[in-house]
Amino acid sequence: MLEIENVSRSFGQNRVLDGVSFTVGDGRMTGFVGGNGAGKTTTMRIILGVLASDTGTITLDGTRLTPADRALFGYMPEERGLYPKMKVAEQIVYLGRLHGMTSAAAAASTADLLDRLGLGDRANATVESLSLGNQQRAQIAAALVHDPSVLVLDEPFSGLDPMAVETVQTVLTEHAATGVPVLFSSHQLDIVERICDDLVVIANGTIRAQGSREELRSQHSEARYEIDLTHDAGWVREMPGVRVVELDGDYAVFEVERGGQGQDAAQAVLRRALETGPVRRFAPVLPTLSQIFKEVVR
Repeated sequence: MLEIENVSRSFGQNRVLDGVSFTVGDGRMTGFVGGNGAGKTTTMRIILGVLASDTGTITLDGTRLTPADRALFGYMPEERGLYPKMKVAEQIVYLGRLHGMTSAAAAASTADLLDRLGLGDRANATVESLSLGNQQRAQIAAALVHDPSVLVLDEPFSGLDPMAVETVQTVLTEHAATGVPVLFSSHQLDIVERICDDLVVIANGTIRAQGSREELRSQHSEARYEIDLTHDAGWVREMPGVRVVELDGDYAVFEVERGGQGQDAAQAVLRRALETGPVRRFAPVLPTLSQIFKEVVR
């Protein structure tokens, strides 16, 4: 487990991180989201040792990170970092060698990753000849070539079309499934919501929310329910303690008070529905990541 605890950093008089604390669990995809200037990239660079923090600690499995630990990390910066005139496979093998791999091991890992990322037929092309999306895939291969113990990715899905997103997602989740902590930032909240296990939301250098996707959706949900019947749902408006926010024939969305009384009111709606006929669906309405993000950063 990668743990960031009470990390702060200032540039001159500008405090860009203020007591940042969160964890990235083993084998879990953790989405790190925030607006421009929120502190995501600074946090990642401190994790990698590119920047030093003013205060705080970063540990892996309870032990403070050393340069040797960080040498085993995989990192993909937001900026393109590959040599444009080198061939794709040649460059990734070279980066694997820098991580201490043998030539044979680096070549085998490179070939495997390029095939899995859909770049096998471009292995001998120069980086500058690739489309921006394929350059992004090549950078992900570079971050993964040495089978890293921790993976830190800054905007890995930027510039990718939907098919490429699915390909990259598969490769990253397979790597996480080996027990590796994976931290990735993204502005594409729909992608984060779909693939992450855990979320960390940062704004103005402070953590505003963190937890599993399900925990955050539950914590930030309003006391709102949807009910889908096989008959008219207009009667829901007459139920005590209920405010209907949407009604369309046999479908209704309604709100109740938070707490025990609200729960009782919602259950009363369900009982009445079952008395009047079949119920196709009755469930709480949970917020999207985009809605949670807007709530916690405002």
